[in-house]
Amino acid sequence: MTRTPTDRAAAPHRRAGAGKAHRGRPGRSGRSGRSGRRRRREGIAVHGYTAHKDDVLKRLRRIEGQVRGLQRMVEEDAYCIDVLTQVGAATKALQAFGLTMLEDHLHSCVAAAVAEGGEEARVKVEEASRAIARLVRS
Repeated sequence: MTRTPTDRAAAPHRRAGAGKAHRGRPGRSGRSGRSGRRRRREGIAVHGYTAHKDDVLKRLRRIEGQVRGLQRMVEEDAYCIDVLTQVGAATKALQAFGLTMLEDHLHSCVAAAVAEGGEEARVKVEEASRAIARLVRS
């Protein structure tokens, strides 16, 4: 079955680069044009999390430590329920991180696009809606 461009747009679960070359989706770095443009500060991309990037990285390192702890538990033949308890903790930490990133995105990228108006606003709101749907399904 051949997929049409409309089919591709309706299948947000398809990853960029999965089978076809990446086609200028909005918000991707290095892309020219209105929808791919990012706010910049002295040549550096500015995102919702940029102001507290160190905290974001610290949180990710903490989650990484939880996952490494899971690996250790399995290597040491820990009790299944103990491993599952830690899986739940790591999952909750990732979910909380995702919600924080989403909130930052809504307050910065989406708000800026809406203030600018036009097609970019519509694209950013749709992009955020798809991201929310992915978070809810996970």
